[in-house]
Amino acid sequence: MRLVLQVGVMALSTTLLAGLFPPAAASAPQDRVVVGSKAFAESYLLAEAFAQLLESRGFDVERRLGLGSTEVLFQALRTGAVDVYPEYTGTGLLVLLDRSPDGSPEEIFRIVQEEFRERWGVGWLPGLGFENTYAISVHRETAEAFRLETLSDLAREGPHLVGGFSPDFLGREDGLPGLQEAYGLRLRQTRSLLQAIKYEALAARQVDVIDAYSTDGRLAGLDAVILRDDRDFFPPYEAAPVVSPRVLEELPEAVEALSSLAGRLDEEAMRGWNRRVEVEAEPLAQVARDLLREAGVIGTGDPGSTLPGETEEPSLGPASPPVDSGLVTYMWDRREALLSQTVQHLFLVGLSLLAAVTLAVPMGLVLERAAWGAEGVIRAVGGIQTVPSIALLAFMIPLLGVGVLPALVALFLYSLFPILRNTFTGVRDADPAAVDAAEALGMTPGQILTQVRLPLASPVIMAGIRTAAVLNVGTATLAAFIGAGGLGDPIVAGLALADSRMILSGAIPAALLALGVDGALAWVERRLRPLRAAAG
Repeated sequence: MRLVLQVGVMALSTTLLAGLFPPAAASAPQDRVVVGSKAFAESYLLAEAFAQLLESRGFDVERRLGLGSTEVLFQALRTGAVDVYPEYTGTGLLVLLDRSPDGSPEEIFRIVQEEFRERWGVGWLPGLGFENTYAISVHRETAEAFRLETLSDLAREGPHLVGGFSPDFLGREDGLPGLQEAYGLRLRQTRSLLQAIKYEALAARQVDVIDAYSTDGRLAGLDAVILRDDRDFFPPYEAAPVVSPRVLEELPEAVEALSSLAGRLDEEAMRGWNRRVEVEAEPLAQVARDLLREAGVIGTGDPGSTLPGETEEPSLGPASPPVDSGLVTYMWDRREALLSQTVQHLFLVGLSLLAAVTLAVPMGLVLERAAWGAEGVIRAVGGIQTVPSIALLAFMIPLLGVGVLPALVALFLYSLFPILRNTFTGVRDADPAAVDAAEALGMTPGQILTQVRLPLASPVIMAGIRTAAVLNVGTATLAAFIGAGGLGDPIVAGLALADSRMILSGAIPAALLALGVDGALAWVERRLRPLRAAAG
């Protein structure tokens, strides 16, 4: 069918073009180490430090920074899609082991170290030397107005206050649910806010209470007060590298390199490093390099000790333009990285759309001829649309790991419904007079379908394909949460690092890409007009 061929050729051309700048390979060399992080600034910083430290020891490193939640990242570690990431003992104990936070910091570290090894073969390397525990913070004016010094004071005045908390904190037992049980805390209103946004909301007095971290660099720049945990609710959160079974068993040199950071960082130093990233917006790689040098694990003469941007491509945009540069200058200086991310984005969108068109259009034609059950099948496919995209991606990780493959499958599933629905409706409701005329001329059902119904339905079918394509471009930005690359990378990183230029450097090309894809499909639709005219 010409419609399928036209769209298929366009999507296939897109994927072939993307092949010039392919996403990270699914199978990595044996000596490659994949470094991951969660989507907040300190995790980015520590992961970048791990990556640079490993590179200085001669390892080939791949960065997959800004992956979704703790569960997503740990699943990636277990399945071998990620080899190392920075984790915290309290998170490992409560979230991953589902254990109560009883015991000293040393006892908790021993528990997570032993049980992770027994259950999953995962290793906890020696701690980095600092804890980053949760800290509940309020604006100074709020603290003075309500006489707040402790979390018990907050529980007393909670019905008058609005909280803004990160999504993780809202669902974790060591987060808001646990605080509510331990302190009887009840707030007037609770809002779910991303890490970077909640600080802005507190500064603007749009919320009164936020969850923070004891090593937050941004708190020093706010007129905020940290409330004392007077019932010792929060467990110890000692930072440490967590490594995959492969690294633990096959790469002792990598374990040795990462262990060289043991005990070399403290809370005050981490607040300073985090502030340089979060508040002063210094390039992440520069701050990580300075951290490693001050910790004494690399020197200026070490292999790999040159700064990113001098000899190598930056990961998140190290070697970025100066902080005071404008958006246009920022994007121009990062043009090579943005081009690569745009092509990766096209790869995800093009291949998933091609697969969806190839399945959904014929499926819609078959269902239109079915005597019964068509609506049930279409509604079942539509049910996929009700699953939040980030949740669907997380569900796939146990089966497909992280990276390009689960992103392609998720985008394919999200593309099916609009194409299937519009194909079915367009063919079913094709001009009755034209169909009757074709029947009167003695055309067979197959001829009527291919020569009358389908050409007449092409505008409706193309509307479904164009809708799926534009939605795919937007949804594909979430692929960054599972390490699939694309224009979601700078958006996710920008949100974590509170860098509006970085966010816009991904959002603007994504918007332009959506317009471009829709325009290309509009051209395909115009090419189909002669078919509709002939059918008429």
